[in-house]
Amino acid sequence: MSESAANLRRKIAGAGELESVVRTMKAMAASSIGQYENAVRALADYYRTVELGLVACFREGGPTPLIAGRERRRVTGPISAIVFGSDQGLVGQFNDAVADFAVKTLAALPSTPQIWAVGERVQGRLSDAGLPLVGFFTVPNSVKAITPLVGKILVESETPHSQDDVTELYLFYNRPTSGAVYEPVSQRLLPLDETWRRQLAERRWPTGNLPEIVGGSSATLRALIREYLFVSLFRACAESLASENASRLAAMQRADKNIGELLEHLNRTFHRLRQSGIDEELFDVISGFETLSRKERRLAS
Repeated sequence: MSESAANLRRKIAGAGELESVVRTMKAMAASSIGQYENAVRALADYYRTVELGLVACFREGGPTPLIAGRERRRVTGPISAIVFGSDQGLVGQFNDAVADFAVKTLAALPSTPQIWAVGERVQGRLSDAGLPLVGFFTVPNSVKAITPLVGKILVESETPHSQDDVTELYLFYNRPTSGAVYEPVSQRLLPLDETWRRQLAERRWPTGNLPEIVGGSSATLRALIREYLFVSLFRACAESLASENASRLAAMQRADKNIGELLEHLNRTFHRLRQSGIDEELFDVISGFETLSRKERRLAS
């Protein structure tokens, strides 16, 4: 009885320590979600501003050498893809979902793509699927760390190719939908072709005052395209991080609930075992008292 009670005490203590760790991780995930969701909301306004700047440039000018023309729409350069995942576990199916989606989408492409993985966990999933990995990046641990990561991605993804080649670049990441729910999505970031230019040029200007480009339109367009690529990568990374922490929060909430149920079961078992031991001891005392009473009555008679 004492050994079983001691084991239960150890299990209860261990479950209590694990519960403290889980609640700490849950609080950290909840805190992280806020900063990434705020970054995504702020980025949406900036993204719209950049797109409006491109609309103004395309309305004022015609086709530009920076945009792949209709006759060069066929991809002649390398096909690349960047897959955003996580470095840490306890995120449920987060990495499996985006990796499976990327594998399925990339399988339909005409040639084997070059893959850059953002996150050690998703890198393992992609490697197991047989995709060629040419680069790896560590997942940023804060909003401020996203900007250096985007800079590295832009540098590393510029593979050597002819100036006349049209390269293709895809982004794969999980986008939050509601609460802890997310969905894997993809974005064809490059090439910036004539179809993309025409869609922006046909967009209606939000006010009655038509825009006017001050200075050289070519230099302005180059700057806006750089910002468009940067903000697209930044948004993909921020949305992936928000989804990761939402998935981790949901996993920690489930773990907290399971640990609470386990502690309740262990405590009930411990109290039942302790009460059983007390009952046995009381029974022994009563039995001894009755035995002594019978002996005393026999001696008295």
